[in-house]
Amino acid sequence: MKQAAITGKRKAELIEKEKPQARGDWAVVKIHVAPMCAEYKRFVNGNPGDCLGHEAVGEVVEIDCPGPVQVGDRVVVMPQYPCGKCELCLAGDYIYCKHKYENSDTTMAQYLLKPAWLLPKIPDGVSYEQASLACCGLGASFGAFQKLDANAFDTILITGLGPVGLGAVINAHFRKARVIAVESNKYRVDLAKNMGVESIVDPGDPDAVKIIKSLTGGVGPDCAVDCSGAVAAHRLCIDTVRSKGKIAFVGECMKETPVIVSQDLLRKGLTLIGSWHYNLNDFPKLMKVIQQSPLIDSFVTHVFPMSQIQQAFETSASQTSGKILLKPWE
Repeated sequence: MKQAAITGKRKAELIEKEKPQARGDWAVVKIHVAPMCAEYKRFVNGNPGDCLGHEAVGEVVEIDCPGPVQVGDRVVVMPQYPCGKCELCLAGDYIYCKHKYENSDTTMAQYLLKPAWLLPKIPDGVSYEQASLACCGLGASFGAFQKLDANAFDTILITGLGPVGLGAVINAHFRKARVIAVESNKYRVDLAKNMGVESIVDPGDPDAVKIIKSLTGGVGPDCAVDCSGAVAAHRLCIDTVRSKGKIAFVGECMKETPVIVSQDLLRKGLTLIGSWHYNLNDFPKLMKVIQQSPLIDSFVTHVFPMSQIQQAFETSASQTSGKILLKPWE
């Protein structure tokens, strides 16, 4: 089978790998669509490897024993390789499993081996392209909105309008919440405006905090979702959200964000939430967003055959895109 690999600095190509075989309760999925996420960072830095991607949708083509899926089922491939047996997995919060399997499978390939219980079925009438947004595209921010319990009465601050942040815009609009966004990338600012975001603040503006508060009558947004992973954005959320407000951190960040306990938590009463993916039991609810939101199609800006993997990575690294999809069989 063909599989994508990064082979050098800003260099990607396809390699040949052995097709996986079903075993036990693990099924083989023929991948029809593999969305791109943050893999472009490895591409830009020249970090070689062929274990790329963590989002996919496809068709079950081989099973070893009876289980929750059958050959021919159209499925979403959930990320990670959790144990499926611990308390967190059984509750649907498998993403936080502490007993994950070691596995080198990649979604940027023609086939994938996956535990069958991590293959929820795609509803009839939902295309592979649409269903592929159920992981990082919409899933990351969907989980955050579930934790925030955001609704039509709320004003939501969204920092960072990359693909995850644009997905947050879709989730916010689906809940009929008002959106204030923070972004400097002109392509993504224009894309967000086309998706109906009226208020977009430049994070480089020294008056950003004042501007955001002025858009809410001086009170501040009710909630915030950070999708940038930038320390400055973390502080912007903390400094602008109203007293007793909530903030969900979605973007990956390995740096330290200064939080002043008395000022930010005790006296302002903020609730800070870490949100990674969503509870598996909420999959049907996320599918309703995909089925009913009028913004889904505008979210996907590029679709590449995997044979053009170099061009796909160049586009992803340019930061002039929304969500990018790969077609492994083209």
